[in-house]
Formats: sequence, C-alpha cells, structure tokens
Amino acid sequence: MRILITGSSGQIGSNLGLYLQERGHYVFGIDKRPNTWTDDIETLLQDLSAPYRDFDKGIGNVEYPPDLDAVVHFAAHAKVHELVQQPHRALENITMTFNVLEFCRHHNIPIIFSSSREVYGDIHRYITEESYADFAFTESPYSASKISGEALIYSYAQCYGLKYLVFRFSNVYGRYDNDIERMLRVIPYFIREIQHGRPITVYGEEKVLDFTYIDDCVNGVYRGIERLVSGQITNHTINLAYGQGNSLVNMAHFIGEELGKIPDMTIEPARVGEVTHYVANVGKARALLNYTPQTPLREGIAKAVAWSLDWWGKNP
Repeated sequence: MRILITGSSGQIGSNLGLYLQERGHYVFGIDKRPNTWTDDIETLLQDLSAPYRDFDKGIGNVEYPPDLDAVVHFAAHAKVHELVQQPHRALENITMTFNVLEFCRHHNIPIIFSSSREVYGDIHRYITEESYADFAFTESPYSASKISGEALIYSYAQCYGLKYLVFRFSNVYGRYDNDIERMLRVIPYFIREIQHGRPITVYGEEKVLDFTYIDDCVNGVYRGIERLVSGQITNHTINLAYGQGNSLVNMAHFIGEELGKIPDMTIEPARVGEVTHYVANVGKARALLNYTPQTPLREGIAKAVAWSLDWWGKNP
C-alpha cells in the first residue's frame, strides 16, 4: 500500500509510519516540523492550516506522490486546555481537515481521520457507543474541532462519495510521546517529575479515563487501513481504546511503583473543557477489525517508563 500520513512527526504518526514500512508499505509524511524521533519516514514540511485553493497536485500546489491508496489524517493541535486558552487553534484544526478532504476529493483517495473521545463530552459519561455522541454538549473548542472534522467527512461522503473511517482515540501513550517541552502529555510528564522527586498535580481526583497503549492504537489503525483500502469496510466511526477505565491517581501510583518512588501528589479540580469520565465501548472495533487490545495500563506504564528512561538517558 501507498499511504500518506499527515502529522507524521507526532507520536501516532511516527509509530504508524514505521509500522507500515516494516511491513513493506510505502509511507509519505507531511508535518509542519521535522521528525525528532526517526529519519526513516520521508517527510514534507508543510503547514496544512493555511487557506489553500488549488488542489490539482496537492495541498497548496505542493506535489505529493501519485497513486496513493489512502490518506491518514493525524495533523491537529491536540491539548484540550491549551485550545481553551487559544481557541484560534481549533479553527486551524478545522481548516487542516478541510484542506486534506479537498485533496482526497480531487484525487479520489479514501481518508482515515483521527477523532477523539472528547466528542462524547461529559453528559453521556457512561454511554460511549459510537452513535450516542451528543454534539449539543460540546465541552471545548478542541472537541468542537473534532466534531466539525467528523461532520465535514460525513458531508463529503454524502456529496462526493468519499470513502472514510473515523477513529475516536483515547489517551494514547507510550513510545515517542515524551517531547514534553513541545507538548506536555500527562504520562511522560508524571514519569519525569516523579523520577526526580518533584511534586505533581492531578486535575480531577475522580477523573477516570481509558488509556490506550501505542501498540494497540497502531494495530487498530493498521487493520482499518487494510480493510478500507481493500473495500472490506467503508464509512464507519469506531472507538479505538483499551476498553477499561483508570483514574489519574491510580496512573500516578503505577508510575511511582515502577520508579520505586512515592509520588508527591496534589489534587486540584478538573480544568475547564476536560472530560472527566470516559471508558470506551470497543465492541464495534472488535466486530469490524477483529481488534483485541493487549496492553492494560499497569503493563503499559512499565513499558512507557522503561522507554522514557532509556530515551532520556540517550538524549539528555
């Protein structure tokens, strides 16, 4: 297969690109920043959030490889509370998705879109089957940008016959996620702070989330790409997560156990715009993709801690 990945320098994009290449597939990446994890993914540096009009060759008349089998659209501003503070970045997310959709429409290429558990909001905290997302209760500009992206994709399917899969991810963690200075992610941040005996703050004592280890996420996306390209399945929205919930407090204690330290933990209320309870219903992923996640949080934390310590040791 020949796959274009937007956001190819990010965590999921880097892992998926390498996973595809290991299996003999061609990968072409697009990102606005160089990939700091690997030099093995051919990457075009381009900001997809600019307002383009000409899609004859690519986005912004930048020529991309011909004969692509699918586009995997990961590029987005991703931190919920940061987009509450800077809502213009949510609009950039929508523009990116529009531009990628126009490219796919002009070249008749199916798309896989990375949506988020945030689309469910808190109002349906115990109902996470894919058809139950209630967009009247949007929690944040970030979730609004993902809802808008989904809506654009559904409209392109209706109007132009564009084939798609939408994956709603949940708290993906593990390898290639600890570039904390660029994007502060809670698990690698807690690993670093607890390792050095520094205090951490948990926002939401009762917050329960569905943490997804990177290998499970990539395996699910790969299965989706294979089935979309072959025509086995098209036009579905699918939760992709582990399917069990854990509190942030438990997660911090797991990290402490792995490091042999007791976390110095302060509890604060959840921040504005954040979902405080989410456990995915992954039945549709099991049925359509034969998806069976393998890594519970305790095991995944052990892998994440080991990888982070090794990476920081080699890249101080």
